[in-house]
This record gives sequence, C-alpha cells and structure tokens, in this order.
Amino acid sequence: MEASGDGLKVAYQGCPGAYSEAAAKKAYPSCQTVPCEYFETAFQAVENWVADRAVLPLENSLGGSIHRNYDLLLRHRLHIVGEVRLAVRHCLLANHGVKIENLRSAMSHPQALAQCEQTLTKLGIEHREAVDDTAGAAKLIAEQRLQDTGAVASSLAAQLYGLDILAENIQDDTDNVTRFMMLAREPIIPRTDKPFKTSIVFSLEEGPGQLFKALAVFALRKINLTKMESRPHKKKPLRIADDNSSAPLKHFDYLFYVDLEASMADPNAQNALANLKEFATFLRVLGSYPTDVSEA
Repeated sequence: MEASGDGLKVAYQGCPGAYSEAAAKKAYPSCQTVPCEYFETAFQAVENWVADRAVLPLENSLGGSIHRNYDLLLRHRLHIVGEVRLAVRHCLLANHGVKIENLRSAMSHPQALAQCEQTLTKLGIEHREAVDDTAGAAKLIAEQRLQDTGAVASSLAAQLYGLDILAENIQDDTDNVTRFMMLAREPIIPRTDKPFKTSIVFSLEEGPGQLFKALAVFALRKINLTKMESRPHKKKPLRIADDNSSAPLKHFDYLFYVDLEASMADPNAQNALANLKEFATFLRVLGSYPTDVSEA
C-alpha cells in the first residue's frame, strides 16, 4: 500500500490539474488526491487525519526555494518520508477561439510566470497576473470566459477545464524540475541499503566561525551536503533558558536548513549530529528518507 499509495489520501496545494497533484500521483500512483487551498491547509489535513500524506514543493531548478514551506516545516510536527522530482512543462492555455495575438495578459502562480518570463515577452504578452496556483488560473479563465488572458499551466489543466493549448514547453529553460517533499505524521525507519537523504534544521550562537564549525562536523566525516537554506526567525522565542519561566527569552536570528547525503541509520551521520548538538542552540531532524533517483 505504501509504495503504490493504494488506499492513501494525499493532500496537495492547488486545484485539480496542478503540478503538485501530478507529483502526488508520481509519488503514490494509486492514491486519492485531496486538493487544498493553501500550503498550511495541506499540513493541517495530515495532522488532523483528513489525509494520510502531503506532497508539497520545496524547490525549483529555475525559481529556487519555496520559502513558505521551509517555515511551515518548523511550525508543524510532520516528518519528511520521501522526495519526488517532477519535470515541469508549462503550456500557454486560452479559451476556444482565442489566439496568441489576442492575449494581453498571462495568469498563473508567481513562480510559473517567472519561469516563462522571457518566452511570454517574446510572444508579446506584457502583463502578468499572479494567482495561488497554475491550475487555478486555468479554472478562472475558463469560468470567466476571458478573451484577452491566457493561463500558464499544465496540459492536464487544459483537458480538465476545456481550454486550448496555444503553445507548449514555454518555460525559459528546458531543465525545469521541481523537488517535492512527501510528509507523514510518523517518520519512516531509515536504512543503509539504498541512497538516503536526511534533512535537518538548526540554529547557532552568534559569533565568528560558528557556521564553519557546524559545517566541519560533516566535512570531517566526509558527509556531502546537497542543500543549505538559511531563514530568519527573529520574533518567536526558541525556549526559556534552563526551563526557568523567570529567565529571559532566548531568541535566534537564523535557522539553517540542511540536506545531507546520509541515512540516520548510519553511525557516521549519528555521530555528526551528536557533535553538532554539542554547540547548536537548536537542532531538529525533519526526516531521513530515500533519495529520488528516478527520471524527473
């Protein structure tokens, strides 16, 4: 059931036909997908047992990181249990009878618009309208029967909402891949018989050499880092010193999200995190999960 997704309900952000739904289907081919309006709604769907899993984007090879989901990983207590990479092939969609020269505006998710910026300009479409997701743009254009606005979305969205495909593969770079994380209420048991990745988040005391010291715990053990993302977090207290309610609140300035090419079942990785924990002010393992080695 776990491999195929048979019987699983999988939450994703967006309307039916969104790339996130395609990623959910790639991760769990036989699953029942559950559309959610916002990223946080998808987190909550799993926490509240409305869904069994969530599949949400973390980064795109053209647009970079989806920072909102990095922040939500810390706010919620779900575990990363897998990753899936999906090649994104954008299409320009419009209502029947509309031609490219009729279009004055393109509507889509901000990242999708950014990924097609040069192509849209070459097509003479200068105005951009940002919405919450690509499939939602297609749905809105179909419902309102817009004649001067096209959607940047998938070919599946064109089928679902009865739109024509005016142009295919309009992304500015052919290498357009989005990496999604698979989330669950419970972690999986890490293994060493296949490539694994471990995602962590930590914070450090301020001072020269602190980040260098943190990275050295992995370099000295020859653990490769595949991703590092820093996020400011200045408002929320991390903890109260010594669990004493009268002590001043301790805040951290930055969180560091790091992906390691290692499994938590490997003693080498365990020792590295034990070493990091000795001087990190905060450390949490977000998940240890199989690396996606399939074709995007």
